[in-house]
Order: sequence, then C-alpha cells, then structure tokens
Amino acid sequence: MAITAADVSKLRKITGAGMMDCKTALNEAGGDFDKAVDIIRKKGQAIANKRADRDATEGVVLSKVSPDGKKGALIVLNSETDFVAKNESFIALAQSILDLALESNATTVDEVNELKLNGVAVKDVITQQIGIIGEKLELPYFEVLKSENVVSYIHPGNKLATLVGLNKAGIDIQVGRDVAMQVAAMNPVSVDRDSVPKEVVEKELEIAKDQTRQEGKPEEMVEKIALGRLSKFFKESTLLDQIFVKDGKISVREYLQKTDKALTVTEFKRYSLNN
Repeated sequence: MAITAADVSKLRKITGAGMMDCKTALNEAGGDFDKAVDIIRKKGQAIANKRADRDATEGVVLSKVSPDGKKGALIVLNSETDFVAKNESFIALAQSILDLALESNATTVDEVNELKLNGVAVKDVITQQIGIIGEKLELPYFEVLKSENVVSYIHPGNKLATLVGLNKAGIDIQVGRDVAMQVAAMNPVSVDRDSVPKEVVEKELEIAKDQTRQEGKPEEMVEKIALGRLSKFFKESTLLDQIFVKDGKISVREYLQKTDKALTVTEFKRYSLNN
C-alpha cells in the first residue's frame, strides 16, 4: 500500500511523532493506523525501559484554576534535561494533561495516568513521547485544591507553582495572587501554627533546646528560651504569621484582614523543582 503525505500527517497529528517515524511506522504496519500507533508506542516503551535508571529531575511545574474559581490543580511533568523542559511542545503536553486532569474527578497521579487524552491513556501518551524525544519522562506529582476561592501562580520559567485557597469568593484577584506569590517566595510549612504537624513542632522544639544547651544556658532556662525560638519559627515559617513580602510592616494575616476581616487562607499547595 502506498503511504501518502496525508497519511503521515494524520498519524503525526494522532501521536505527535516525527514525520520520518510516522512514515516508517505506517510502512511497517502496511498502512494500518492502529498498528502504526502501536508501533510508535512500543518504540517509546523500549526507549523507556532503556532509560528507566536515568534521573528525570528537570521539567515543568504548572497550576491552573477551574472556570468557577473553586478548584485548582497542580501538576509536574519531569524530563532529563532542561533543554527538553523548555521545548514548547513539551510544555504544551504538560498543559494538556493539566487541563484534562482539572476537568476530571482525578485526585491522584495514578488516576491522571488513566485519563484519556485524544483517546489514548495519559501514561501511554507519555510513553509515546519518550520514543519521540528520547528522554525519560515522568509524571510524579498531581494535587487538587478545593475552596470557595482558589488562585494559582506559576513562577516565570515553569519550575515553581502554587495554589492558594481562600475562604471567600468575590475577592480582588490580586489579593489571592499576592498570597500565592508569598507561598512561592517564602515556602511556608503550614497555613498557621495550629496546622503545623505535631512531629514538626516537636522536632523544632528539640532543635531549639539543643541549640540553647550548646550556648551554655542554664538548664532551668532551656525550656523558656526554646519556646521563644519556637515562636520565632512559627512567625517565619507559617503563612499567615509571615511578614508580607510586599509590605514588611504587616503579616499576611493582617494583609488579608485589610481586605476583609474574615478573609483567611484555607489551604495551599506548592511544588518547586529546585528544592
């Protein structure tokens, strides 16, 4: 069967593979499109198996909010090199997976992998791209955040993204964006001191006690000084207690209350490829 340019173009549109790869696959499949797609997929799987022990530590981090503003999703697609991560088609792939996941009821990476993107499972689409790009690709992280008002922020370069949930809708979008940027810049451990995990509090308190003892302070003063240091930790590391980066005279909590006395953060998500 003669393979036409239109056939090759059609397969390329379906798989995203290069023109020569599509032509070769169609020739091997005798013009059968389903078989040609399988050939390209198997090629990707073969390359994926060869590169299974490679580290995929580059990539993109993207976040997005649903049209009603009440749901946000954050996704990470890894590659081996920054060269691939900066490629427009790679970023577009990550964005298409994020769009699909946000519109679905998926809440985990495994669920996202099973979603159908143009009729093909996301995990198989990624495998196909491994064959096309020649690098190990991974989808290691996916999180969903729901609240009355969700705001997203992607730091320039697509290496860091955040989601922030507010307890009230109808708030100036810039307010939410400012807090989302605060999360990106200051990497808080929790929303407030009451939501810091117990094990984190215990660890910080123990570190503070050890530091105090190493400084030669009297044992009877250790507990008091350590609690003071723990209070400083809360102020520096919990979102609402942090100094607002755009106004060093007030906390994030005070910034929110200037907009609405009852406005607060319900939850946040943050992912960075750099830390």
